Amino acid sequence: MEGDFALRDTGGGTAPEVLALAKVVSRLRAEVADLEAVTSMAAVVERAKGVLMAQAGVSADAAYQLLLDRAEQRRGTLLEECWITLSGVRPRSPSPTRDATGESAARPPLDHPSFRTHRDVLGERRPGGSRLLLARLAEGLADARTADDVAELVVALLGDPEDVDAVMIYRLAAAGSLELAGSAGVDAALAEQWSHIPPLSGVAALEATTTREGVWLEDPEADAVEYLLIGDPPERWPSRAWLPVPGSPPATVVVGFFRARKGPFETHTRTLLRRIVRLSGVILREDRERHGVGPLHADAEAVQTIFDTMPGPMVLLTPLRSEAGEVEDYRIDAAAPESVDVAGRRGRDLVGRRVLETYPTVAGTPLWDAYRETLGTGTVYESEPFTYEEVTAGVPQQSVYSVRVSRLGDRLVVSWIRHDISERETRRLAELQRLGNLGWVGWDLATDTVTWSDQVYAVFDRDRALGPVRMEDLPEHLLADDLPRLDSALQGLLGEGRAVDEPFRVTTRKGVRHLRLVAEARTDADGAPVEVHGFFQDLTALRDAELALVESERANLVQRGMLKAERALGARLKDTLLPVPEQSLELAGLSVDVAYVPADTGVNVGGDWYSVIELPDRSALFVVGDVAGHGLSAVGTMAQLRFYTKGMAVTGSALPDVLSRLNTLLLHTATEREGATATLVMGRYQPWDRRLTWVRAGHLPPLLVRGGEARFLAQPEGCLLGAAFHTEYGQETLDLLPGDHLLFYTDGLVEDPGEDIDAGLARLAETAVRLLRKGGSDMPARTLAAQRTGNRDDICVLDIHVPEDAPEDLSEEPSEDS
Repeated sequence: MEGDFALRDTGGGTAPEVLALAKVVSRLRAEVADLEAVTSMAAVVERAKGVLMAQAGVSADAAYQLLLDRAEQRRGTLLEECWITLSGVRPRSPSPTRDATGESAARPPLDHPSFRTHRDVLGERRPGGSRLLLARLAEGLADARTADDVAELVVALLGDPEDVDAVMIYRLAAAGSLELAGSAGVDAALAEQWSHIPPLSGVAALEATTTREGVWLEDPEADAVEYLLIGDPPERWPSRAWLPVPGSPPATVVVGFFRARKGPFETHTRTLLRRIVRLSGVILREDRERHGVGPLHADAEAVQTIFDTMPGPMVLLTPLRSEAGEVEDYRIDAAAPESVDVAGRRGRDLVGRRVLETYPTVAGTPLWDAYRETLGTGTVYESEPFTYEEVTAGVPQQSVYSVRVSRLGDRLVVSWIRHDISERETRRLAELQRLGNLGWVGWDLATDTVTWSDQVYAVFDRDRALGPVRMEDLPEHLLADDLPRLDSALQGLLGEGRAVDEPFRVTTRKGVRHLRLVAEARTDADGAPVEVHGFFQDLTALRDAELALVESERANLVQRGMLKAERALGARLKDTLLPVPEQSLELAGLSVDVAYVPADTGVNVGGDWYSVIELPDRSALFVVGDVAGHGLSAVGTMAQLRFYTKGMAVTGSALPDVLSRLNTLLLHTATEREGATATLVMGRYQPWDRRLTWVRAGHLPPLLVRGGEARFLAQPEGCLLGAAFHTEYGQETLDLLPGDHLLFYTDGLVEDPGEDIDAGLARLAETAVRLLRKGGSDMPARTLAAQRTGNRDDICVLDIHVPEDAPEDLSEEPSEDS
């Protein structure tokens, strides 16, 4: 058994419609395979790459680049170049088919008796003259049955007088591709190679079917740039022509004439070829109808024009008969706009298709028998409503139809009505009400009848057995506060016919529900309301969300007010604890500039702080710190650190010891679960030798500007305060020179969101050098802080400056008694 399946006659024979349905399935499978082949560009590219790799011995990437380069040179696409490459591969000669006896059943040669009719008609010699040629063609066409017969006849007729030694005839197939229907004068390998032409640009035969005009190729070099040329080599035929068979658009058959003669086609030759195609068109169109869809006849066009103006679905069917004369299928030759098949095709898109393709499950049904009965007797058939199952998007659905079948000449006019549309609309309405949590209501004022949809009972949480609530009884279910407003709205509705859109609350078994009534009145000729229709909607979930949002906003406002009050209190405390002097401080022979700028954003006060004091031995203490966090707790920790630092430094404690004790203080006095942490940098300056001893606890390094250059000091050991017990803190020393500037600062001066800290430090060094080099500011700390607009954190800066005119003779170190 060859192919996907085979049908055998089982005694009583197979019904014609079953055979026709099997043909439809086979043809549709072929079309699907054709579409897959056309759209599988990746597979085509890979095959073409493989050919080039084998031919040129290159890698896969090099083969792909070679395809791209060739496509660019030909001004074509990659897919077209792939097809050209693959077309250059000579296929193996196809194995001859075998007949029932096992003997070869290859195509007969030209001198086979089956072709002797053409030779006999034309005679051994063909006298010239177009009229005589056309007459001989007409005689030969009387015995032609297939496209191959027509091609052999044309080659035999035009071989000597016009040097036409090959003809190829193509049929338009699925997805716009071309299938070879017949040929003569070409070898089997070339015919096999060009048996299928995908819908590519640059194909003259496809262009002829699209434009419905002839394509004349008379310059091989120029044509090779614009078109894909058939031939091995293509120069075998210096001139060629592609002519579409006349008929209703689009052209479905095209004939190619291949000449061994160079130069353009003469005018009389072009006329002769057009007439040959026109005469052969009858045979070629009949051959196409045996393979697929035939053209639309003029009378079918007239029916289509009438159908285009008609409401409802209806189609014009033409019976398709088997060789035995039995009807095996019907072709749709006209379709009304509302006609739709199982694939979703509508109206004119159905024209040319077969019933068993568009409505396959109708085969073998009473309706199929009714088609045959009406076609044979002319009796109009009107069915009772019946159930028809169709598959939409892979889901089977049953619909109820009534069909009417009448005969029009040798065709059938079929129309149908679908009865279950109202049921579907009802289901959709019910789903809409459920999803929207609403239900419709009607009130006939003349009969005082109230009608509810099922969803209204769910909205009111009411038992269906109790029936709907009458309008006059509705106030009994309302909360007292909503009664006057709804009563006034109903009075306006019933008295003046004003529309209502009113929210109200009702009590149910599950508590209070927020509902909405939207209704309007239908009036009589005198304007008096006679009917009310509208809907009830449950808005409880929406109201609950709105109330939750209001509560959240209220809590947010309260919290924001508390934060603002806390910020104000913290700011006042900080101003009291950290007064910023308006002028630079003169301390231990140094000029000290202090800057403090609070954050521009946020409602909490930060924990940045500083301290500048003179110690009992006339040395100076400089401290800059940053407490983690914001708010009053950060201010409290800052005050604690500031006071303890000053106290321990005044009593003469070494700087590393001061840091160790501060670390212990934070670890033991923290009230928050996470504990308080802080960074700090501290220096003690001795004016008698201009030596600065300094320590740090996780803080950024001081910046020294000397002689127009800036550098950050090497940092001693020391992690942030409050992080770990038994932490060791080291110290470093620095001898300051006249003109030096030393900056202590917090991270607000250098940090930007999303930026690396090193970038901020580099920016600070560059800015400080540029600022001090100009000498335009006596308060560099304040200038640097002011340049950081839009700061997200507090900024604290100390600029410790050794004046240029500082005396060279320094005072001696104070004695222990002083």
